[in-house]
Amino acid sequence: MLLIITPRLQLRELTPADASLVLTLLNDPDFIHYVADRGIRTLDAASDYLLRGPLLSYAEHGIGLWCVERREDGQPVGMCGLIRRAGLADVDVGYVILPARRGLSYASEAATACVQYGLHSLHLPRVVAYINPDNAASARVLCKAGLHACGHITLPETTTPVLLFTSETPTSTIASS
Repeated sequence: MLLIITPRLQLRELTPADASLVLTLLNDPDFIHYVADRGIRTLDAASDYLLRGPLLSYAEHGIGLWCVERREDGQPVGMCGLIRRAGLADVDVGYVILPARRGLSYASEAATACVQYGLHSLHLPRVVAYINPDNAASARVLCKAGLHACGHITLPETTTPVLLFTSETPTSTIASS
């Protein structure tokens, strides 16, 4: 099912046929370093990840990670979507792009579309993102998507702080003289 169309990309629900893409994305050294090692090493494990992750999320929440494809030829370039995580109040945007497709602004275009979809189509009060504080490239993507860094937080069941981004406009105090 096609969900979001941008000038260069289309985002659709992942299917079991996307297991090879998922296997490649989750084993990318940058994904493992900056996000997590999900321990997905085989096509069967990638298929199971799809069933227990994105496909279950679609059924339970109507959102999840989606396949990002180029409109011109339908070639997959990564995953991006909106995620509702247990124990967290906000929906967050997440993404991963194939190494050979990075540097072409696909992550920014997809993340922007997902944030806008969450705010305007789903009427979420805000969309957030959590990133490794050392991931400068991801911080740039989130800023281009209209999110603002608002400090470090520690997520439930973790000990390592992450950098929180939010779609809410930061408030500033103007001192009067």
